[in-house]
Amino acid sequence: MALSAFSDKSRQPGVDELEETLGRTRVHWNRLVTHIAARYAPLDETWNFAGAKWGWSLRLKRKKRTVLYMTPCKKHFLVGFVLGEKAVQAARETDLPRSVLTVIDEAKKYAEGRAVLLEIRNQRDLEVAKRLAEIKMAN
Repeated sequence: MALSAFSDKSRQPGVDELEETLGRTRVHWNRLVTHIAARYAPLDETWNFAGAKWGWSLRLKRKKRTVLYMTPCKKHFLVGFVLGEKAVQAARETDLPRSVLTVIDEAKKYAEGRAVLLEIRNQRDLEVAKRLAEIKMAN
C-alpha cells in the first residue's frame, strides 16, 4: 500500500478528489502551498508519482531547489523535507518542538541530506512545517 492516498500511477489526483481525501486539513494544505509560493516565488508545483511504495505527491520547487514535498493521506497530509547538515544544526538552535527535533535527529541520512517527514493535522503542525521550510531555505 502506498504512503499517499493516491496510488494509481495512471491518474494524477484532481482538485475535487484531493479536497475530499484531505477533509478538514485541505485548508492547511492550501495555506502551506500559498505560504511557500509567496515566500519563494517563482515556485513550480509539480505532481510526481514516486512509485508503488509512495504514490502521488506534490513537489514545491524554487528554480532547481526543492522546498518540500506534500503527500496527501486520508484526513491529513505529510510534508517531506531533505535537510542538509547546516539546516539540521539551525533547526536544533530553534524552539521547534522536541518531538520534531527528534524526528530530524533520527531521520535517515542520504548524500543530499536527511529525509524528514512530518504529519500535518492541525494549525500547530502547519506552523512547524512553515518554520522548517524557512530554516531549510536559509541554509
